[in-house]
Amino acid sequence: MDSVFSDRISDVPKSFIREILKTTINKDVISFAGGLPNRELFPIAEIKDAASKVLDSFGGEVLQYSTTEGYLPLRQWIVERYRTRAGVKVDVDDILITTGSQQGLDLIGKTLLNESDHAGIEEPGYLGAIQAFSLYRPVFEPVRLDFSGLDTVALARALKRAPLKIIYTVPNFQNPSGISHADENRDEVARLLGPTRTFLVEDNPYGELRFSGRETRSYHTRMPENTILLGSFSKIFVPSFRIGWIAAPRALSEKLVIAKQASDLHTNYFAQRVLYQYLEDNDIDAHIEKIRERYRRQRDAMIGAIGRHFPEEVRCSNPDGGMFLWAILPEGVNALEVFDSAIRRNVAFVPGDPFYVGKTGVNTMRLNFSCVDEATIEVGIERLGGILKECCASAG
Repeated sequence: MDSVFSDRISDVPKSFIREILKTTINKDVISFAGGLPNRELFPIAEIKDAASKVLDSFGGEVLQYSTTEGYLPLRQWIVERYRTRAGVKVDVDDILITTGSQQGLDLIGKTLLNESDHAGIEEPGYLGAIQAFSLYRPVFEPVRLDFSGLDTVALARALKRAPLKIIYTVPNFQNPSGISHADENRDEVARLLGPTRTFLVEDNPYGELRFSGRETRSYHTRMPENTILLGSFSKIFVPSFRIGWIAAPRALSEKLVIAKQASDLHTNYFAQRVLYQYLEDNDIDAHIEKIRERYRRQRDAMIGAIGRHFPEEVRCSNPDGGMFLWAILPEGVNALEVFDSAIRRNVAFVPGDPFYVGKTGVNTMRLNFSCVDEATIEVGIERLGGILKECCASAG
């Protein structure tokens, strides 16, 4: 039966994380494995009002086919948001509304990557990007991520080995690590990429979720012609609407529109109109502040519990925003083996393996704090800390 499938799809495994989440269905399991926004913060009443207003005011218009680029006022809102919040200047004609930023990754791969092209990716990197780009069969060039950003020495080596078509990064509160690129790191990355024809894909789904530290400037402010911006409403509004966007240089943007026309014609138009009505009628910044405050408390609870219960030799990131933190275990401790022990004791996390290209048995793990309350975090981290102490002692 395998012979009927394309080589492309045969190369791409199932989502490792989705498989792990199946083990957490048991309600007794304390799960730090998810990567979901907290549904307690979804603006349900406001969405209901916006949907009713859109249907009452516009009727069949919002239920009809629409343009591939997306609803113009929504695209204009995104342009203004970039200008006022990030100091980024993009034109409305460079904005393409996508079916989540995940579709943006697929469209970028479809538009830019030929088989055997070289594609840079952070290590560890976002699993969804690894999966999306794998369909186009590039040669991945992993670039190590440290606590200040991309390893620029490794990036320079990668650029010397072969021209990179793209390099993909989540520079703010990265998934899986929670790490943000420092401004100095961004300066050096821009210096290396500026003279090349490499596109830097800046995926920023968590950028609005900063709850400490100072803002950093987008790569776009340093090299606008080399930067593709990806954004999403999933983390600051609701994920089920599947509304994201790409902002790309004009020549590329035109090709992305063609690719999207061939994929799904346009993103759900009714959802776009409801979202825009919500933005018109409500204070999105006040809503985002509620999310930040909740996540900040839960991050603080997790960092505090880790300090009390994890072995001293385990190193962890301390993110200034987002939904994740990253733990680095001592050499010789296999996070997959820790996971097996943890599940038996009803606590879950994501071992680091799926976030690497071509590596297994790694000593890293992702912990999510967005959907777990402070009291449960304390219990789960204490439980996990006991397991880690046992594993570290065995490895030592």
